[in-house]
Amino acid sequence: MVRKIDTDVSRFKKIVKGQIKKDLRKYIKQGEMIGRQGKDLVSIPMPEIEIPRFKFDFSKGKGVGQGEGEAGDTIGQGEQQDGKGEAGENPGEHGLEVDISLDELAEILGEELELPKIEPKGSKKIESVKDRYVGIRNVGPESLRHFKRTYKKALKRMISSGVYDEKNPVVIPIREDKVYRSWVEKEVEQNNAVVIYIMDVSGSMGEEQKEIVRIESFWIDTWLRSQYKGLETRYIIHDSSAREVDKDTFFRTRESGGTKISSAYELCMKIIEKDYDFAEWNVYPFHFSDGDNWAGDTERCVEILSQNLIPRCNIFCYGQVESLYGSGKFIQTLRENFTEEEDVITSVIGSKEDIYRSIKDFLGKGK
Repeated sequence: MVRKIDTDVSRFKKIVKGQIKKDLRKYIKQGEMIGRQGKDLVSIPMPEIEIPRFKFDFSKGKGVGQGEGEAGDTIGQGEQQDGKGEAGENPGEHGLEVDISLDELAEILGEELELPKIEPKGSKKIESVKDRYVGIRNVGPESLRHFKRTYKKALKRMISSGVYDEKNPVVIPIREDKVYRSWVEKEVEQNNAVVIYIMDVSGSMGEEQKEIVRIESFWIDTWLRSQYKGLETRYIIHDSSAREVDKDTFFRTRESGGTKISSAYELCMKIIEKDYDFAEWNVYPFHFSDGDNWAGDTERCVEILSQNLIPRCNIFCYGQVESLYGSGKFIQTLRENFTEEEDVITSVIGSKEDIYRSIKDFLGKGK
């Protein structure tokens, strides 16, 4: 029998998911939500949710729906106020924070953006798990004792031996009555994937541009983690030279030098060749820049991409974050040289409003 509380919880979850889906554009561009992320959950602030209901005022005999009334009569508590007046003592409306799992968030993102499921490439890895309890055995730790079966076994023994007293129905299991849950080791196939984030940190990339990258990378991670059980992330920053850093440094570093994009692509290739055999791994590089690059470096970038990087990746994604100081020319270089290449995806991100569309640009092909 389904308990009423379970039905209510299920109904509440559906309402919450519907509200998140309705306001997904707003939540995607809000960076503060990412700061509420835990290991498997994220807290989403939303307006207080009220279930609509009719409320009758039995102290009055007339009114709209209860007696006399004319078309156009106001429904409510009386005349509208102009918002001026003394301070009141009644409480106002309060917001609500709802915890939702990252898997549920990914499901909502996939439905709203109509993202196709990813068909992984490469061979599969094998992982052993021991957390599926499927059997019963006579020995085991007390923490896995099956209390219901143990009780029934003890009750049958006491009844059959004639020691069970209906007036004093106490059932005491002995060692022979105890049974324990057991598990089987199940081999599951999983695909491994790595996301390599690359970001230009030269002087023309400001805090606003980095915040856009931070928000978009969170949603990219959320979707890809729902598609791959084994997802790793690596971070590369570059100006005129490139280096690998941790996540915190990736979003906080700002340099004042020039820009040489090929240095980042060369480092990305070294990481892939050293740690991620492209026959075994699904590789996703995401490069974010304002489009500035040293003029003499563009040819080298195209060479690395066409001969080395693109053939070893599921897709190569380039997001151009517009700034007041960047030239914005690099995206045009990619589009001119890789027009026929389906595995190269480019997207212009002018502001936080464009993150929603950019995510679909990158993930919409299901590769």
